[in-house]
Amino acid sequence: MSLQLLKASTSDVLSLNGISKRAFDSDVSIGAASPGGPPGYMSVPFHMKMARQGYLYKLTDDGLIVGGAIFFLEKDVLNVGRIFVAPEHFRKGYGLFIMQEVENMFPEVKEYTLDTPVWNVRTNSFYTKLCYKEKKRDKEFVFYSKHVGH
Repeated sequence: MSLQLLKASTSDVLSLNGISKRAFDSDVSIGAASPGGPPGYMSVPFHMKMARQGYLYKLTDDGLIVGGAIFFLEKDVLNVGRIFVAPEHFRKGYGLFIMQEVENMFPEVKEYTLDTPVWNVRTNSFYTKLCYKEKKRDKEFVFYSKHVGH
């Protein structure tokens, strides 16, 4: 396995958009009321904009795109907008690699933030396992934060 998390280019957008749609739509198997995802999860223009602004990343395994992520860096806080892995590659450690690699890529970051749906048992347990602490929740989302000391 030769994994790399790299900034995506506009030429990666169609592939990443398809993976995003399939990944988020697959959540119906773990409790989502219907296929769907975060805003823009299946929008080529949205992913194109994210790539042009430098927020879209791709995860490659031996050059094949297997997942992606959107990160927003503001000073020393990085918001994990979303991560997604192609459903046929679930449970292979790719999500874990993305989350560990983002901490290596941005050494200036002091806090990582993210949110995930309340109903999504899979993602809530994943982020808790990675030492993210729940900061608050509302009817729809759990908001997490992780502080790192450098």
